[in-house]
Amino acid sequence: MRFALNHIAAPTLSLPDFFAAARDLGVTEVEIRNDLPDVLSAWRPEDVKAEAEKAGVTIASINALYPFNVWEGALPARAEAMADYAAACGAKALVMCPLNDGTPVAFDSLVGALTAMKTILDTRGLIGLVEPLGFPISSLRTKPEAIRAIEAAGATGTYKLMHDTFHHHLAGETEFFPDWTGLVHISGVTDPDVAVADMLDAHRVLVDGADRLENLPQIRALLDAGYDGPFSFEPFAPEVHEAADPKGALKTSMAFVSAQL
Repeated sequence: MRFALNHIAAPTLSLPDFFAAARDLGVTEVEIRNDLPDVLSAWRPEDVKAEAEKAGVTIASINALYPFNVWEGALPARAEAMADYAAACGAKALVMCPLNDGTPVAFDSLVGALTAMKTILDTRGLIGLVEPLGFPISSLRTKPEAIRAIEAAGATGTYKLMHDTFHHHLAGETEFFPDWTGLVHISGVTDPDVAVADMLDAHRVLVDGADRLENLPQIRALLDAGYDGPFSFEPFAPEVHEAADPKGALKTSMAFVSAQL
């Protein structure tokens, strides 16, 4: 397996320091964000590309377009702007997250959004990474539904799935789709008291021996089924973000996962 790093794993690091930390850890694939930290508003895309080339890292994705499945208002313009940025900075893919506020979104609307987004991605040479969110209030919770919508949109060459170990567990999913999977997000939950239905991003820490999300079995299942892409750390917990030595914490988690596999 190979690891990648999402900037959310060390958001206090500047972009150049984040890229350098990745290389120090032996990681050559990274994800940048439009939040926490918002690289897109702080950096010109050509400067991001230059920094990545200088550090010797590849930008696997920009995370994320939200809510991609509600194709109205300002979203189409935001989607084009983010895709333009992704292409200019050298990113390979754009992460796409569904509406997550308890409002249902019709399947036809999901298909329509994927159809509209297909042209934007294809003309810029980008992959769309569709990420079902396992929260009970999410409008797109499962990977089979995402695949069905992608196929209905006639867009199997444009889209891949984001397999997120946290959301896979929250949605109660048991099936894996290695051929559809373009990237995997890994994070753990170690709080023994929080119920699965009540787990939030703030509970997501680095993977260790107290993990409740079955990260290791999920990773093994994907690898055994033929997935050969990166596994990207995406922890949201404040204690991870505020770590005095984020690179050291990541090194420890990487060593744990590698040893168990």
